Parts: sequence; C-alpha cells; structure tokens
Amino acid sequence: IAVSQAKPQVARKVVSGLLAVKPLWNLAKWQARTMMINRAERLGIPWRETVQRFESHDWQVDWERIQNAELTYPANYKASFHGYDEGHLCWQAAFEFEVASNAVHSKLFPEAGTQSDAKLRQSYHDVLKAKLPYQPQSILDLHCTVGLSTFALRSLYPQAQVTGLDFSPYYLSVAYYQAQQRQENSIHWVHALPEATGLAAQSFDLVSAFLLFHEMPQETIRKIFKEARRLVKPGGYFTFMDMNPDSAAYTTMPPYVMTLLKSTEPFMEQYFALDMEDALLSAGFDQVTETTNSTRHRTVIAQVRI
Repeated sequence: IAVSQAKPQVARKVVSGLLAVKPLWNLAKWQARTMMINRAERLGIPWRETVQRFESHDWQVDWERIQNAELTYPANYKASFHGYDEGHLCWQAAFEFEVASNAVHSKLFPEAGTQSDAKLRQSYHDVLKAKLPYQPQSILDLHCTVGLSTFALRSLYPQAQVTGLDFSPYYLSVAYYQAQQRQENSIHWVHALPEATGLAAQSFDLVSAFLLFHEMPQETIRKIFKEARRLVKPGGYFTFMDMNPDSAAYTTMPPYVMTLLKSTEPFMEQYFALDMEDALLSAGFDQVTETTNSTRHRTVIAQVRI
C-alpha cells in the first residue's frame, strides 16, 4: 500500500517541480493551448475565426461605456487563471471565453457539439425551474463574464428585469457588444466586484452565479455570500452552479492531473475545502439545498425566508 501511494505522490511532486520552472511552464501552457484550439476546431468550434472577429472590432466606445475607472482590485483578482498570465483581466481571455467554454464542456456533453456550454447552463436552469416556486421578476447575474449566462437567464425568465455584473471590464465590454448584436437593450451591465456590488439592498428576487466560486479564495467567497444575502429580497433566492468536489471525476482524479488542474485554478483547493452549507447559513441564509446537475457540477440554492 505504501508503494502504491508513493507513486502518485512522486508524480505530483515531479509535475509541481516542472511547472515551477518558468520556461517549462510556458512551454506546457503553449502546448496545452495549441491542443485545445485544434481540438475545438475539429469539433466545429470556430476558435480562431471568433477571436479574429473580436480583434477587428474597435472596443474603445464599449470600454468607456462599461468600465468603472475607480474600481480597485484585491490581489486575488490579478492572479493567473486558465493559462492567461493576466487572468480574467485581459482581452485574450474575453475574446476566447465562449469558444474555450464550449471546448472544455464538450467532454461533458459530447452530443451537444458546439453548444456544450449552453447544455451545461441548461442543466443548471433545469434545476432552478424545478426548485424555485415562482418566476423571479428581478435577477442579478453575479458573474456574467461575456454575457452567456445573462442571455440564458433572460431567455429563461423573459418577464424579468436582468442585471449582468462582472469584475472584468474586458468580459463586460464583450457582453455589451454581444447584447447590441442581439438587439438586446434591456439588460443593465455593471462593472463591480461581486463582494461589493454597490447595488441597493433587497433589490433582487434571484441572485445567480455561474462558475464563480472555484476561482475565489475562501475569504472572498464568504464576503460574496454576505453581499448576496444583502441583495436578495425576503422570500428570494441565491443560486449558483460550480464544480462539485464530491464528484467521482475529482475524487478519483490522479494526483498529478489534479496538480495540473490546480496550476490554472489557483484557489480551487480552498474552494474544495469550504463547507458551503455552513458558509451560506453563516452569511444569513435560512435554508440550503444542493443538487447534482452534471458529472462534475452541482447547483446550490440558498433561500431567504419571508
């Protein structure tokens, strides 16, 4: 048993040591990126074409309309994510967000092809439709990124007033541009931190977050929960979908593969270690339920009683 346990530990240490060498990390990152782009395009996901289309657009007007120039970022927001040295705070991450999401999630829903990310969002919304006893009239998308989750919520609840909020002005600029292309002018876009939105208390029937918390340290997660509790009306809900630490996909993952994954998700270990129900109850929510919605994801619903 000791020998069988030692081998994964050695592999993990070797991988960690190699990734700590900057030139080797850059090479590994480039190879992984090239493989992902090529795989995406084999699946029919127009990665390079999409990026070229975004790059040809003049973003100055969208940027000036969206950016809150007074916003300052805690250190965790400036960390490297997903192989981008500047993390979420760069144009490349914004331009590639949708195609990368479809490429990554295609492994979950191969039958969905180029719409695999939409399929994952649908699995989340199916839970909301089954569990929420009413049609929310005011919705905050707390991590709207380039608008995919916001547009999906708008379609799910067409009668609602929808606000999309994100900390990245790059993501928001693309979201606003995409809204104009869709002739969708009713969504309100906000550039703010999810733990300090600046929005009015008790102003939303539903606050939703899609794949946000595995990218946050525990201290920030707890702050976001408190802010969400402040924003939800009595009788309302805070819901989110994120990685499920208890899924077999992660519990049986080889340690060296997990090490590779953590190298692009610097706060994932903190997220996996957090007791979500306890943190939500401590933030002031009254009831918490959890539902599996994919082989790797869970939907959490936190209620505020009237």
